[in-house]
Amino acid sequence: MTAWDYLLWVAFPYAASGVFVVGHLLRFRYDQFGWTSRSSQTYENRLLRWGSPMFHYGILMVIGGHVVGLFIPKPWLEFFGVTEHMYHLGATWLGSFAAVLTVAGLAILIYRRRLTKRVLLVTTVMDKVMYVFLASTITFGTTATVLYQIFGGGYDYRGSISPWIRSLYSLQPDPSLMSDVPFFFQLHVLTATALFLLWPFTRLVHVFSAPLGYLVRPYVVYRSRDAPRGAGSRPPRRGWEKSERPLERSRK
Repeated sequence: MTAWDYLLWVAFPYAASGVFVVGHLLRFRYDQFGWTSRSSQTYENRLLRWGSPMFHYGILMVIGGHVVGLFIPKPWLEFFGVTEHMYHLGATWLGSFAAVLTVAGLAILIYRRRLTKRVLLVTTVMDKVMYVFLASTITFGTTATVLYQIFGGGYDYRGSISPWIRSLYSLQPDPSLMSDVPFFFQLHVLTATALFLLWPFTRLVHVFSAPLGYLVRPYVVYRSRDAPRGAGSRPPRRGWEKSERPLERSRK
């Protein structure tokens, strides 16, 4: 093992994980007003109506596939009757469908952001950096799937990448597991790690903004500004009052 192996497959992932956690805590503490996706729907809606659902549903499917493939050991799936052949078919074809949906949605969103002037004007530098790393991660992952899983003989990443990731989280990193991983899989892992490093400083923080508080928050009470009129004012009546013109109200 070389120093580069320890830098790329041990130090870099741990640094990205630390920045990911601490960066989110600091931003939530000091930048809650910036904790938003900064929606641009009011500037353009036609392309967004197609691109946004395609990208979001596609990326949710991709994340689900990665969770199963990377964090669930192969013997566990075999225990529930999921054979290697079944897993390969599902990961290849369902993964390919999710990748196509995600890439198409992302392409529409980038096209919209680049060519719609009003949307481009509200695009920040970090938005552009985020799109570069997000597109690179998806592109390298899709390329690896096409080259090795569809047109190639197949590559069992559950015997190399999966145990490598689990070794990091068990605090027993083994960079040797990544030494023989195909090039495009390595690029996919590195760009994904860089994306996690940048995550707290981009609009991607809105992923953790599920409005769960709406389920338990108290009712919002609205009161009229005209209610406290002082002594001698007539008591308020229940129900709706007849609307009046401003001139008629001033004569009373």
